[in-house]
Amino acid sequence: MNEIIIELTDLDPQGFFGERNATIESLKKYYPKLKLVARGNKLKAYGDEAHLEEFDKRMEMLMEHFGKYNKLDENDIERILTSDDKETFQASIKGDETLVHGVGGKKIKPQTPNQRKLVELMRKNDMCFAIGPAGTGKTYTGVALAVKALKEKQVKRIILTRPAVEAGENLGFLPGDMKDKLDPYMQPLYDALRDMIPAERLADFVEKGIIQIAPLAFMRGRTLDNAFVILDEAQNTTHSQMKMFLTRMGKQAKFMITGDPGQIDLPRRVTSGLKEALLVLKDVQGIGMIFLDDKDVIRHKLVKKVIAAYKGIENHPE
Repeated sequence: MNEIIIELTDLDPQGFFGERNATIESLKKYYPKLKLVARGNKLKAYGDEAHLEEFDKRMEMLMEHFGKYNKLDENDIERILTSDDKETFQASIKGDETLVHGVGGKKIKPQTPNQRKLVELMRKNDMCFAIGPAGTGKTYTGVALAVKALKEKQVKRIILTRPAVEAGENLGFLPGDMKDKLDPYMQPLYDALRDMIPAERLADFVEKGIIQIAPLAFMRGRTLDNAFVILDEAQNTTHSQMKMFLTRMGKQAKFMITGDPGQIDLPRRVTSGLKEALLVLKDVQGIGMIFLDDKDVIRHKLVKKVIAAYKGIENHPE
């Protein structure tokens, strides 16, 4: 039986191995043919040479991830151990990936290979579609990219929009001004902004129109120049709404469209503008598309299980 010894140089062994050796228990699930023994800052692995070689490479990736983010949870372990794209992963953790420094100095970075691909797509294209289920960080990453562009003066304003399907886009009956009416529907975008911009400055940006919260129904007729524009929950747009939105793009603008085709709230027999756009625009140069999946989920680990469970009944309806 062959043996390798992996030493956690410059890493906190307790943090890496986790409470009650949670990391080791996860590793055993993925490498059942290896015997693993953790003592101090060393991990010994016994087994077949081929399995040990693969294990050694993955451990290097795990240690690099922990060294960079100072965390290693069950989602991180699964992503790293099941990733087919080793080169992309290893390249991504070299250098500083910080998009913005948020409130309290928090570093906002892409957390998964697909989020990194999304960042790269937005660098290369002026329009990008980010598609994926809840919890994959598409909206949060989009807002971070928008704030980064504003801070670096690549754009003069950020415009956030969302189809308010629950109110039928007829918000007149709701109390308050336009911002008050839209707040409940724009909350995920606000939550992300509050992570990245101090409260007083954010309020000042909104008051001055540097950051605009606009319902999709009110975008008609506008030309959006020098702006980073995010259309969130785009699966709930109709054909005419999506076409109208996409043709608002002005000079020096960046457009990001996010959505989850699995959570459409439109009436039956109404075609989702997002689904249609993905088909119509798939071969258009200058438009990027990224499809995130359950491996990109960065919320509670149960979210991934919920998505998988629902995918099962959707794929096999009664």
